[in-house]
Amino acid sequence: MMRTLLVRGMLAGLVAGVLATLFAYFFGEPSVETAIGLEGTAAHSHSAPGAHEHAEAAEEELVTRGVQSTVGLLTGVGLYGVAVGGLFSLAFAFTYGRLGTLRPRVTAALLAGGAFVVVFLVPFLKYPGNPPAVGQAGTIGSRTSLYFGFVALSLLIGILAAAFGRKLADKLGAWRGGLLAAGGYVVLISVAAALLPSIDEVPEGFPGSTLWTFRLASVGTQVVLWTALGLAFGALAEKALKSRDTVRA
Repeated sequence: MMRTLLVRGMLAGLVAGVLATLFAYFFGEPSVETAIGLEGTAAHSHSAPGAHEHAEAAEEELVTRGVQSTVGLLTGVGLYGVAVGGLFSLAFAFTYGRLGTLRPRVTAALLAGGAFVVVFLVPFLKYPGNPPAVGQAGTIGSRTSLYFGFVALSLLIGILAAAFGRKLADKLGAWRGGLLAAGGYVVLISVAAALLPSIDEVPEGFPGSTLWTFRLASVGTQVVLWTALGLAFGALAEKALKSRDTVRA
């Protein structure tokens, strides 16, 4: 059964990745194109006469922008969806049956919602994504480390809160236990966010509308991904589990 759930999780992740790619292409790529245009204009205005043409001649474009925004986007988001789907199926296998008598669809939906908040939304609020032309090249390593470090910390606190809430639910009831666990997560992650350094490298004069559109599209892409993953995997898992129960009966 674990192998069946893993395969179905990866399949659901692939479907979710394709849907998220379509959303990102139609709603996110326009702001990326705008930011790239602004970056090119700024570089051209600050370069010495003839330096821009020389740099273009010396630097070959290995992957065109058209490929990046279509095939490259689909490949990246699709592989991410498959990987997340596999991990999601493992988390589902561990969670299912430990949240009471919830149906597989409901368990998958709750798990997807929690994962969206813990893995993406909370880290995004601390370190929001930026389009091209935002951020300094010399700080890419530190920014990446801080972001993924905060993701890992949020995930760890989320797992501890879930385990703590499960124990409290046995004593205080599911509602009170869940609220206390959620409150504990909020408090701990808020303290961690306050202690970690903030990053604000948005250049002066960068259009706020472009930044807002890009970040809103980033959130929307993740909403589509996790919603599709939860719904698709929930349906596939419920069908698999029902077939197993039928065979056992």
